[in-house]
Amino acid sequence: MTPTLPPSVAWAILTLTAATLSLLLVFAAHRTHLLRLSKRSGPQEAREWKGELPRVTVQLPIYNEATVVRRLLDAAAALDYPRDRIQIQVLDDSTDTTSRYVAERVAFWRNQGVDMVHLHREERTGFKAGALARGMDTATGEFILILDADFVPAPSLIRDLLPPFTDPTVGMVQARWDHLNEEANLFTRCQALLLDAHFFFEQGGRYAGGRFMNFNGTAGMWRRTSLESAGGWSWDTLTEDLDLSYRCQMAGWRFVFLSEVGVPAEIPESASALEVQQKRWAQGGVQTGRKVLPRLLGGSWPLSIKLEGVVHLLGHLAYPLTLLLGVLLLPSAVARRSVGLEELLILDLVVFAGATGTFLVFYVAAGRRRKRPWSTLLPRSVATLALGIGLTAPCARAVLRGLGSSGRRDPFLRTPKRGGGSPLYARPSARGDQVLKGALSVWMIAGIGGAVVWDHLPSIPFLVLFAAGYTWLLLGDAVATRTGWREGARPATREAPGSIRRSTEVLPSTRRSEQPTGGG
Repeated sequence: MTPTLPPSVAWAILTLTAATLSLLLVFAAHRTHLLRLSKRSGPQEAREWKGELPRVTVQLPIYNEATVVRRLLDAAAALDYPRDRIQIQVLDDSTDTTSRYVAERVAFWRNQGVDMVHLHREERTGFKAGALARGMDTATGEFILILDADFVPAPSLIRDLLPPFTDPTVGMVQARWDHLNEEANLFTRCQALLLDAHFFFEQGGRYAGGRFMNFNGTAGMWRRTSLESAGGWSWDTLTEDLDLSYRCQMAGWRFVFLSEVGVPAEIPESASALEVQQKRWAQGGVQTGRKVLPRLLGGSWPLSIKLEGVVHLLGHLAYPLTLLLGVLLLPSAVARRSVGLEELLILDLVVFAGATGTFLVFYVAAGRRRKRPWSTLLPRSVATLALGIGLTAPCARAVLRGLGSSGRRDPFLRTPKRGGGSPLYARPSARGDQVLKGALSVWMIAGIGGAVVWDHLPSIPFLVLFAAGYTWLLLGDAVATRTGWREGARPATREAPGSIRRSTEVLPSTRRSEQPTGGG
């Protein structure tokens, strides 16, 4: 027999559920809008650089990256660009053996005639933003290419990104991210869909539609004057890249996204490493929204840009909203029956299905852009949806911290990297996240039982999806804890001096082509 709630409690639950669903539908509609915008042809950018090649500084910010740093330096040294016009800065904040590996590799490449310098800071003031700002003091390039430690650029990358800068109003050119280890496990396969959806449809839609887009922190090149005119790097948020992107575009510069140029990078292979990354982005995104939205909304930019900026910068609010909706699934069904509105339960679930289905379509469309087969794409997209739901537990807490703090009071936890052949990632302490995921997992599983006993069968598929997401990330944490890796450990392999260690993965094309390719 279905339990009955007092009318006042039932109506409070129904009102809260309706408000939560309404807000989530805004984010779902926004995804659909970006998907449609991405179908536009977008601006016609220059396809080649004419005239003398400019000087370029390549900045490589690193912090305790012993497992991947030599691969990064070797790839940067192999960039196909005149040696008298390229400067490579290794911006090293490391406190472990990474600095020794960097010193050895920099010495080797300098002996080969490469202008590579090792800039080591004793204190991580400003974290990554501080390191990049320090590098600008001695940077000699007219253009600045930034690459994170786990990226492996093709030799042609500088030449691929340079042509759009023929337009003097272009301030930054962003490449898409490709995936070195997509097939490592289900975590990486799902993240590949998340990243592809972001680049092809979110970045692609904003660029094609003339909205403000963002530099993704790496695999992008800046015009130095645009960076400096916007005030340079700041570290009062945890997403210095997003902050500078909006400041730069509000200063009048145009950003370009080249979907046909890809840079392979490593995807986090464990739940804990993924959560470190996603929590930083969620907290920093909200902090950036608090910082730049008042100026954006008070300015003279078109309404379409302002509205996109609001949804973009506050998009991480979807995490606590989705978590709340999951918690309310079964209580709202009980509340409807308590006040005699059970006939509207199906309508409620149809709306909920529409909100979640939009994200599912987003992931499927991203997979088709990579030509992934339907046989693997559909189940992988459902798993990606579950992963996104599971992330609402740690990321909701990060969003709440972002609403009440600035980046200057929070540590910048960089995403742990695995590198070739090394053990699993270290798991930073996140006891509160684990407790929350455990509680939510138990709540959803109990909700499934309640739905069966009380004959609320339409709620079961959604309860199962939520239970799967929270349980998956909870068990992923347990696995990472048992097989943890101490950061700064010695790499599993060490290449001989002078060798260029290249990935043996079969990668999607990283050069210009009409259609990106990739495997399923």
